[in-house]
Amino acid sequence: LMVTYPSTHGVFEDAITEICDLVHTHGGQVYMDGANMNAQVGVTSAAAIGADVCHINLHKTFAIPHGGGGPGMGPIAVAAHLAPYLPGHPVVPVGGESAIPAIAAAPWGSASILLISHGYMRLLGPGGMTHATQVAILNANYLKARLAPHYDVLFMRANGRVAHEMIFDLRAFKSGGVTELDVAKRLMDYGYHAPTVSFPVPGTMMVEPTESESRDELDRFCEALIAIRREIQSVVDGEADAADNLLKNAPHTAMEATADSWSHPYSRETAVYPLPFVREHKVWPTVGRINDAHGDRNLICSCPPVDAYVED
Repeated sequence: LMVTYPSTHGVFEDAITEICDLVHTHGGQVYMDGANMNAQVGVTSAAAIGADVCHINLHKTFAIPHGGGGPGMGPIAVAAHLAPYLPGHPVVPVGGESAIPAIAAAPWGSASILLISHGYMRLLGPGGMTHATQVAILNANYLKARLAPHYDVLFMRANGRVAHEMIFDLRAFKSGGVTELDVAKRLMDYGYHAPTVSFPVPGTMMVEPTESESRDELDRFCEALIAIRREIQSVVDGEADAADNLLKNAPHTAMEATADSWSHPYSRETAVYPLPFVREHKVWPTVGRINDAHGDRNLICSCPPVDAYVED
């Protein structure tokens, strides 16, 4: 069984040890996804919940950037009973007594990436790493406390708390003509790259503040989402045009805002400077709305045509 802990729902699942015990009872093994280690370090561990194998992602938790296709790497840790089977290597003496064949040419992966994470851990030390975990969880629950009156939180523990992230359910707005993509695009006008949308639940937005952001930045993000919630309500109530509104036309580019003509029923200022802090540090989207799904499903070759390579 492969599990993520805390789950991608943003919850420390109460039954996780029971699940692992059940798998072991029936002769199975548990592989823990280390994607959410930034909610575990110094607080719990793969061994504590009963996992047998865990890949420890260095991105996000251990100071390596996340996204852009990589680098997705990090050590794979195993329980003692699996240690003899760790992979060997034809050149470098690694692996257990009953090692399986090599699974990679480089036995330690991208070593240059490992050095960055090693330095990060040495600088913070055990106490600092634990504190980072605590702040990541605190920040997520701070956002939840501020935004729960405006957006439904899909999953939480019985005590009302989340782990390091949460999922806001935006599906109720769809009947009023507003989708999760509209909210994501409108966030760009406020200076924020949208969090993950429609994963792991379609029609939702998953927010993970991490330990890195200041209280001021968290408050600005909350103010942006609260303002967007008011914009959503204007569309739902029919006060704003169902098709020509701040959400459907987002993001608004500098070229559009400074053009001689402006045909929208709302002002340019509302479009590009919706809150005072946006004016102080405006980040302009470089392009307007595009059809993300169409681009993903219909690949277009941007290279010159074949006849352009024909030599005279």
